[in-house]
Amino acid sequence: MVARPQSSAAGTLALLNEPDPVFKEHALKVLNTLVPQFWAEISEQIATIESLYEGEEISANAKNVAALVASKVYYFLGEYEEALFFALGAGSAFETETTVPGSEEYVETVVSKAIDQYISMRSEDTGSKIDPRLQNIIEGIFSRCIRDGEYKQAIGIALEARRLDIRPILLSYAMEAVVDTAFSLSYRDEVLNFLFPLFPRPTSGEASPYAHALTRLLITLSNSSLTVYFLTSLVPNEKLLAYQFAFDLVESGAQDFLLAIRRDLPEGDESTKDIYDKLRMILTGEESVKLYLEFLKKNNKVDLLILKNTKDVLEARSSVYHTALTFQNAFMHSGTTSDIFLRENLEWLGVATNWAKFTATAALGVIHKGYFEQGMTILAHSRAAYSEGGSLYALGLISAGCGSGVVGYLRDALKAAQGEVVQHGAALGLGVAAMGSNSMDAFEDLKNLLFMDSAVAGEAAGFAMGLVMLGTAAEDPVNEMLVYARETQHEKIIRALAIGVGFIFYGQQEKADETVKMLLKDKDPLLRYGGVYTLALAYAGTSNNNAVRQLLHIAVSDTSDDVRRAAVTSLAFLLFKNPGQVPRIVQLLSESYNPHVRCGATLALGLACAGTGLQDAVEILEPMTKDGVDFVRQGAFIALGMVLVQQSEASSPSMASTRALYTKVVSDKHEDPMARFGAAIGQGFIDAGGRNVTISLQSRAGGRNTSAIVGMTLFCQFWYWYPLAHCACLAFEPTGIIGLNSDLKVPKFDFVSDARPSLFAYPPSTKPPKKETVTKVATAVLSTTAKAKAREKKKAAEGDAMDTDDKKEGDGDVEMKPEEVKEDENKASSSAPTPKRKEPSSETLPNFCRVTPAQLAYLKFPPEGRYQPVRPVSIKPPPPPAPKSARSKTQAAAMGLTADGYIGGGGILIMDDRRPSESAELVEFEAVNLAGPPTEAAPTAPAPAQPAARHMRWTMGLRRSRRSLSR
Repeated sequence: MVARPQSSAAGTLALLNEPDPVFKEHALKVLNTLVPQFWAEISEQIATIESLYEGEEISANAKNVAALVASKVYYFLGEYEEALFFALGAGSAFETETTVPGSEEYVETVVSKAIDQYISMRSEDTGSKIDPRLQNIIEGIFSRCIRDGEYKQAIGIALEARRLDIRPILLSYAMEAVVDTAFSLSYRDEVLNFLFPLFPRPTSGEASPYAHALTRLLITLSNSSLTVYFLTSLVPNEKLLAYQFAFDLVESGAQDFLLAIRRDLPEGDESTKDIYDKLRMILTGEESVKLYLEFLKKNNKVDLLILKNTKDVLEARSSVYHTALTFQNAFMHSGTTSDIFLRENLEWLGVATNWAKFTATAALGVIHKGYFEQGMTILAHSRAAYSEGGSLYALGLISAGCGSGVVGYLRDALKAAQGEVVQHGAALGLGVAAMGSNSMDAFEDLKNLLFMDSAVAGEAAGFAMGLVMLGTAAEDPVNEMLVYARETQHEKIIRALAIGVGFIFYGQQEKADETVKMLLKDKDPLLRYGGVYTLALAYAGTSNNNAVRQLLHIAVSDTSDDVRRAAVTSLAFLLFKNPGQVPRIVQLLSESYNPHVRCGATLALGLACAGTGLQDAVEILEPMTKDGVDFVRQGAFIALGMVLVQQSEASSPSMASTRALYTKVVSDKHEDPMARFGAAIGQGFIDAGGRNVTISLQSRAGGRNTSAIVGMTLFCQFWYWYPLAHCACLAFEPTGIIGLNSDLKVPKFDFVSDARPSLFAYPPSTKPPKKETVTKVATAVLSTTAKAKAREKKKAAEGDAMDTDDKKEGDGDVEMKPEEVKEDENKASSSAPTPKRKEPSSETLPNFCRVTPAQLAYLKFPPEGRYQPVRPVSIKPPPPPAPKSARSKTQAAAMGLTADGYIGGGGILIMDDRRPSESAELVEFEAVNLAGPPTEAAPTAPAPAQPAARHMRWTMGLRRSRRSLSR
C-alpha cells in the first residue's frame, strides 16, 4: 500500500493552537521537516511560532526547534537577517541541521550571512559587544577550516575580520605538521626558521595561545643564539613570559642546549640584571627539580598497606620476590623522599646480600630523586663495594635533570673506583647525571673503562657513553663503539654498546639510516637488537611509515626471539603521539604463536598508551594476563600499570578489577614467580610517585619527552639486568599546578575544576582485613523439643490476639512514654534508606595540588582572581584518529582526550599578580627528615639518629638476580 503524499501543513499548524504543550512540541518537530515544501503556508503562522520561541510554554529543546523553523521560513522568504537571528537562537538544533541531507543550501546561506555580519561588526569597531552565539559560529568555522585543510578560507576570513590571533593558530598547525612528519632534518629546520619570525610577539596581557608552539619550535631547533635573542626580546617588559619560557625549555631541552643559553645570556644593566640572573637560575633545571620535589613530598598519598600486603605474601628469601618489592616500593615513593617503609622493615632488608645491596641502595636514588641538595649526605659511601656502587648509581638518579653539580664528582669516583661493582655504579650514575651533556671528557673516561674489557663494568660504560652523547649523531664515538662491539667477546658489552649507539642517534632521523641498515644486516643478533632500538630512537615520535614497516617486518621474520620482541616493543617509541592507533596495530601481534612477540606487544601497549586509560589497550591486555607463558603475563601486568596510572574508578571501568587482580596474583603462591614479579611492578607503576605522577613519552609542550623515552628504553633492558629497571623513574612526570609569582615564590590561591570530583579523585585507601570473630556452634535440637516449642508459640500467639481485642474494645489506647516514642522514631529513621548525596559538578582546588593531564581541560581561573597564568594551562593539538569503539565524553576526558584532541600542559606556571600592592600569602613547605633508625637492634642506651640511607647501606642487599639465568 503506497502512502499518499502530504498536500498541506494545515493539520499540523492547527496543533500549534492546542492548549497542551505536548501537541505544540510535536507540531514544531513535524513542521521542521515540512518547511521546504510548505514554507508559504507555514509563514502565515510565523507570529505564533515566534511567540512559542520567546515564551515559556514549551521546553528549551522545543524552543530551539521553534527558532529553527522560524529561521527556515525567513530564509525562504528572502529575509536573511531574520533567518540568521533565529538560527542563532536555535542553538543545538541549528548545529544538528548542518548534518541533515538537503539542508546544505540553507546552512551555507545562514553561515555566509553570519560571516558577513561578524566581519562588519569587527571592521566598524563600534565598541558594541558581539553576540556570543555569533562568536561561537565563527570559531566553529575556523576550527573546521583548519581541520579540513581549508587554510586559504580561514586566512581570508581572519584578515577581513581583523582576527590576527588566528594567524598563530595556522602557524602552530604548520609547525606541528613539519615536526611530526617524515621531512628531512634540513628541510624541517628550514621551515621552522621561516615560521619563527611570523609568530606575533607574545604578551602577558592575556594567556598567549601559542606559547607551547614557540617552546616546541625552539627546542626542536636547539639553536641557542635564536633562543637567547627571543628571551632577551621579552626583557624587561615581559619578564613573566621570559620566566615561563625558561621553565618550559627546561622540560625538554638537552643539557648542552641549556648550558649554551645560560652562557650566552647578557649580564644586563641595573634594571635587568636581576631578571637575567633568575633566567640563568631557572635554566640550570634546579628550580624545576626543587619545585617538583616539594610537590611530591607535600601531596604524597602512598598506600603503605599495599606494600605491607606484598611483603607479607612474597617470600623475602627469594631473590626475585625481594627485588620485586624493592622496585615496587621505589616506584611508589619515587621523588617523595619518604623511606618510612624501608626504615620499618629492617629485618626484611637484612635478608639480601651482594648484588642486591647494589639494587636496594640504588632504589634510594629513585625515592630521593630530585633531592640533589642533600644527595651526597643521603648516600655517603661505605667500604662495602655493592653499597658504594649502588650509591653512585643512586646519586646519578637523584641528580637527573640537574646533574652538572655531581658530574665532576662521579668522574673522579669512576677513575678511583676499585673493582667492577663500584665501576658499574659510577658509570651508570655518570651516564644518567650527564645525559645529553655532550661532554667529551666524560665520554673519554667511560671509554677508558670500556677498554678494560670487564663484562660488568663495560656494560655500564656502553650505556653511559650513549647517554652522555645523547642525540648528537657524533660520527667518531659511534665508530669507536661499533668497532669495540665487534672485538669484545662479552655479550653484555655488545648489547650495551648497541643500545648506546641508538641513544647517540636519538631524534636524528635520516642521519641514522646508514648505521641502522648496517646493524640490521649484521649476523650477530645482539647488534641487530641494537639496530632495532637505533631505528626507533632516531624516529621517535614521528610515526614514520617506513620505520613502522621495518619494525613490523622484523617482528615476524627475524630468527632471534630477542630481536623480534624488541621490534614489537619499539613500535611504542614511534607511535606514542597517536596512542589510539597502537591497539589496532598490535592486535594481531598480541595473538602471535611466538610468546616473545606477545610479550613485546604488551610493552608496546603499555609504553604508547601510558597514562591514557585507553580502554582499547586494556581490552587487549586483560586476556593476556591469563596467557599460558609466564613472561607474557608479566608484561601484561606491567603494561596495565602503565596504562592505568592516575586513572580513577569513575573514569576507567577496569581500574578496580585491575587492582584486585594485582592483589590476587601477588598473593597466589601457586602463581609463577615471573607473573608475581610483574604484578608487583604493575602495582608500583599504577601508584607511582605517591599517586602524583604520570608516565608519558610526550612532553607538556607536545614534543618528545627525552628523559622519559631514554628512561623507558633502559627500563626495557631489565629483561637482562634488573638494576636498569630503576631508570623508569626518569619517565615519571609530576602532575599538578605549581603557580609562581614574579619572585618565583609559591603564593596561595584557588582555581576551579569544572568536573565531578570523583572523575579525577585519588583512589580509595586499601582497607585492612577484618578480624574474624569466633562464633558459637549451634546446639543440636531434638525433633520432639522443636514440636513442643512450636505448640507453646501457638498458644502465646492466641493469648496476644485476645489481649489485642480487649484493647480495641477499651476506652483508649495504651499510652507510651516519651522515651519509647523517641526510640521508635530513631529505629524507623535508621531503617529508612538514606538519600544519596548528589555529587557537585565542580570543585575548588588550591595552588600546588595534583591535577591529572585529563583534568587540565576543565580548569578555570576566575577572572576576578588575583593570579592569572601567563600561558594556557592546556593545549589541544589537531585530533588523531578516533579509537575504534565509541566513547562517552566522560570516558574520553578520562583518557586524556577531548573533542579537539589530546591534552597537555600544566606543570610550573608563572602567574600574573593583578594586585601586586597587596601582601602575598605563600605556601609553606616541610623540611625532609633524614634521621633514620639505629644500625643494629635497639641497644640499652639510646643511639644517636643517623641518616636512614646511610644505615641502609649496611643492612640492604639481595642475591644477584639475573633474569636470563632464571629462565
